[in-house]
Formats: sequence, C-alpha cells, structure tokens
Amino acid sequence: MTSTERHDARLDRESCYRAVKSRDRRFDGVFYTAVSTTGIYCRPSCPARTPAFHNVTFHPSAASAQGAGYRACKRCLPDATPGSPDWDVAATAAGRAMRLIADGVVDREGVEGLARRVGYTPRHLTRILTSELGAGPLALARAKRAQTARVLIETTELTYADVAFASGFSSVRQFNDTIREVYAASPTDLRGRRGGHAATTGTVTMRLAVRTPYLGSALLSFLATRAVPGVEAAGPGWYARTLALPHGSGTVRLEVPDSKEPGQTAFAVATFALDDLRDTAAATERVRRMLDADCDPLAVADAFAGDPVVGPLARTWPGLRVPGHVDGHEIAVRAVLGQQVSVAGARTVAARLVETHGRPVAHPTEGLTHLFPDAGTLAGLSPEDLPMPRARGRALIALCEALASGDLALDRGPDRDDVRRALLAIPGIGPWTADYIALRALGHPDVFLPTDVGIRDALAGLGHDPSTADELARGWSPWRSYAQLYLWQTLVALGKEN
Repeated sequence: MTSTERHDARLDRESCYRAVKSRDRRFDGVFYTAVSTTGIYCRPSCPARTPAFHNVTFHPSAASAQGAGYRACKRCLPDATPGSPDWDVAATAAGRAMRLIADGVVDREGVEGLARRVGYTPRHLTRILTSELGAGPLALARAKRAQTARVLIETTELTYADVAFASGFSSVRQFNDTIREVYAASPTDLRGRRGGHAATTGTVTMRLAVRTPYLGSALLSFLATRAVPGVEAAGPGWYARTLALPHGSGTVRLEVPDSKEPGQTAFAVATFALDDLRDTAAATERVRRMLDADCDPLAVADAFAGDPVVGPLARTWPGLRVPGHVDGHEIAVRAVLGQQVSVAGARTVAARLVETHGRPVAHPTEGLTHLFPDAGTLAGLSPEDLPMPRARGRALIALCEALASGDLALDRGPDRDDVRRALLAIPGIGPWTADYIALRALGHPDVFLPTDVGIRDALAGLGHDPSTADELARGWSPWRSYAQLYLWQTLVALGKEN
C-alpha cells in the first residue's frame, strides 16, 4: 500500500463522498477529491457532475493529490481555498509545519530549517507530514508555490520571471515546469484564460479566501481601535499597516468583507507593496493569520449553541473572528505594554516607542511611516529609556532579549505549551500576558483570560458573577478564544471598550 493509499484509508470515504455529493463548502481545504477517470482533483464543492464513488480517492492536501499524478481542476481551482482549520485547532507538528511552509520557510531555510523550528529532525518531520498530509515538506512547499504563482499570473501583470521569484521558485524553468504539471497549462494559458489586472512591480493585489459567515467589520474595528500611528492606519471598511518581512519591508491595505451566508467562501482584498517580491508568500500567510481566515465558523457556532452566555452572542454576531497578528514579536511587546493599562494607554506608549525606535519604511504611504521596533533594538535599551514603570520595562527588555536570541519563538512553529512555559519563566510575564500572546500571535483557539478587566465587565453586564469566569469558560472549550471575543464584543456594542 502506498503512502497515498494509506492516507486515503484514514479519511472516511463515505463521509467525504457525502460532502462531495452535497457540494459542502465547509470541507473545502479540509480534503481534496481526485477522480481517476479524468486525472484531476477538485475541492468538495466543485460544481461539476459528481463522479462515481468507485472512481474517487480523497487526499488531505493538494500536494498529496499532485503526488498521486492528479492535476488541479480548472473549474473549481481547488488550491484557492482557505486552509484546514485543524492546523490551528489541534496544532499538531504537521499543522505547525504547514503554517511555516505557507510562510516560505522551506524556500528560505530548507527542510532542515523547517524541522528545527518545529523541533524535530528532518527525517522524522518528513515521516509525520507524509503520514498526516500525504506528502513531504518539499512537495507541500512546491504545491504552495504553484498556488501563489497561479494567483499572481491571473491577477497581476507582473512578468513571468517576477512571478516565478515572488512565488519562491529558484528558476523560471522550474516555475514553468511546475505550472504545466500542476495545472495542465502554461503560464501564458493561465493569464490568457482569466486576464490580469495592471500592477506595478512590487505591488500585488490578491483575494484572500475566508470561510463564511465572516464578520469582517468587527475585526477591522478591533484592529482600528488598537492601531499604532506610523505602523497602522484605518478608515471606513479598510485597514493598513507596515510589514517586516524576511527580505525587506512592505505595507498591506485590506478591505475585509461582512458575509452572513453560511458555508460559502468570501474574499478579503489585500494590496501589498513590497520591497522584495520574494516576500509575497510570507506577507500573504501573515495577513491570513491576522484575518483568522482558516477558522471554521460553523463549528464554533455549533459548539456555543444552547450555551446561556455565549450562545445568544454567537447568534447576534455570526462569524466573529479572533484577530491574529502579522508579527509575533510585535504583539508580544504590545501585550507587555498593555499590562494593567487601557487600550488607549497601551496605544499611546506603543506610538512613542515607534517614533523613537522604529525604522522608517522606504516608501511611506497612507500614514504608514515606520516598522514597529524590532526585539533586538528594544533588548539593547535600559528600563530608564522606556516610557513605563521600571518593573514593566525590565519585563519588556527580558522578553525582547529572549526573542532576539532565539530562545523564544513566536512563529507558530514550537509547541504552544512549551511557548507558554518559556513566557512564564520571564520575570514580569504572567498568565494574562502569556495567554494574550497565545490568543493573537499563536492563533490558539482555546485560551481564556478570566482576570481581564474587559471580560469581568462583560460578564457583569450580562448578569453573571465575574468571579465565575473560569468555571463558565470550561464549558466553552475548545473554542474559548472565540468566547473571549464574543464577550469583548458586548463592550464594543455598548461603547464601553476601554
């Protein structure tokens, strides 16, 4: 039995086939359907005629289907789907590795670098990925490069050479060969079929798929309330910020949808201006994390159905997301700045740090002038240099020393429990700070901040004793992070968010 066949056996064929027959969009990105009679693979919701049961196999990744010799369907574009929500829910080694692969780690650091970040040997990590996703790290990275390249070909007028290197390919020949193999079409065919839109070199506009329902307005409001001048800007229906990326800096401007239609796919429009096009994949993945694009909102809503506290809130605001972040180091610093102060107070202190220690971007635009100060810069300061109490300043510097040295990584590669223990070992970092970092930097779907002032105010406003927060939250697992956001949202609705 081949590795692909073993994987197919682990997927429940009957359940997968029922999803394909009903064209259930909830499973797009969770598995892929390969049809032996056509030699193509599709997303479960593909509108084409449902193939016979005995002619299909099911694959946990596009790379697995490609490795079995199948080509992507030109009608449903199966790789243009949100990623599997399991990557963040279970956060297994395979899920953490997939986040890093999407960020371009394999292209920049090779399989060895990927394995080091996840905490395994390259051989063992390859075994894990092959067992769980049906393909090794090189094949998974190749599939991701092909997807990025297709989007750039179809939505920009970048030259094919620029598309190749922006997607992470090492040569134009490798790019051409991969596109022909995966899509059964040349780059010229792909561009001619769908047509591109004018774009200058270094500027890329992409549509980022999200599952619905999606309450984008609430996410934008959350980000706008906390926006740090110089680093972030926001307006009606949009949010923009600077990006510190592996090969340079950049900016992104986002238009994020509200969509109440369940089980569909909506799209956020992201316009990137990058110093180096090789950062396209990393920028895209980091913005997707911020949007919580791979969440399964129907699973979250089902979990809260019948709950007397969060259930009514989930029905009032369907599709509420947990705002992630584009830079784990930045959100960790901002979490320390937010200790025992209001949102506005933390924003003011962050703005002073940016003005004094942030690095100017090469091409400022829309009020975006600086990158947030990096950990190495802040680690070199003394507590007296920081606009905060000395004890908090010492905690901030100790945190930045751990980040700058690599002793602490917030890139979603390490095990979450290990990260939490490392954070709590830093003097001045307590459970609230560690869990807020897990919520926003690590994409943890199941953390709760029972001592948070906003949570206590929200529970009191709903008629519940705030001292019972921990007990109430036990019933919200494994989606306590979403319960956290629903409770915060009640304060926003009343204009009481501080």
